[in-house]
Amino acid sequence: MRGTATRGCGWARTLPVGLVLCLAMCLAATGCGALDGAGSSTDAGGATGRREQVVTVGTAVATLQSIPVHPATASPRYRRDDFGPAWADVDDNGCDTRNDILHRDLTLVTMKRNSCIVLTGELKDPYTNRTIRFDRSRAADAVQIDHVVALADAWRTGAAFWSPDKRLAFANDPENLLAVNGPTNQDKSDDDASQWLPPNRGYRCRYVARQIGVKARYGLWVDATEREAMIRILSGCLTQPVLGTTQTH
Repeated sequence: MRGTATRGCGWARTLPVGLVLCLAMCLAATGCGALDGAGSSTDAGGATGRREQVVTVGTAVATLQSIPVHPATASPRYRRDDFGPAWADVDDNGCDTRNDILHRDLTLVTMKRNSCIVLTGELKDPYTNRTIRFDRSRAADAVQIDHVVALADAWRTGAAFWSPDKRLAFANDPENLLAVNGPTNQDKSDDDASQWLPPNRGYRCRYVARQIGVKARYGLWVDATEREAMIRILSGCLTQPVLGTTQTH
C-alpha cells in the first residue's frame, strides 16, 4: 500500500489502529485539531470562540463501524459483463452515464450539437490535484470515469450475490463515480483502500469516506486489511462526513 501517514492528534500516530474507533466518540466531545477531507484544520467554534461539541453521527468513522468484516471472496469469478453494458442510460435522460459524469465534473464544457456528448472540457483532478484538459477527438482517455468502489472489489465483497438489476444500478451510480486522470485510474485498477490511495494526500479522507458510504448503502462488506487502512486514514479526520450515501434513481 502506498503511504498512509496520519495527521491530527498525536495519539493517532502511536496507538494500535484498533483503538482509534473506540476513542473517536470520546474525542468528538473534546476536539483535537481533527482535519477535514481536504486536510485543513477544522474549528467548531463560533464568533464567540466557544468550541461546540462535534457530533459524530453521520461521520465516515462511525459508519465504518456498521460495515461487516469478512474475507474477500474469489468465487464465483468476476466478469465485467455481470454489471451490464458499460455506461448504460439508467436514468433515461437520453445520455449515457459516462457523458453524464463528464458534464457534472468538468468545467468549460462544450457539447456535440444536438447531443449530450461532451467534446471538450477541463478537469481539476481530485486524485492528483492537477488540471487536465479533455478533448474527445484527441485523447479521450486522458479523463476516465472511476468507480470509487471498483466493480471487482464490490464483486469480492458481496456483489457476486446481487441481482443483475442491482449490479447495473451500482455500475452507473453517480455517487460511486468520479471523472479522474486516466493514467491514475489505470494505476488504481480494482484495488481497495489497503492497496491504493490517491496520490493527492489531501483527498484521501474524502476518497475513503465515499468508499465507506457506498459500501454501507449497498450492503457490501470490507475485509480486515481494508478496514485497517480506512481507520488509519480516518484517524487524521475523525469529523469527516460519510459520502456516497445519497439514494439515486
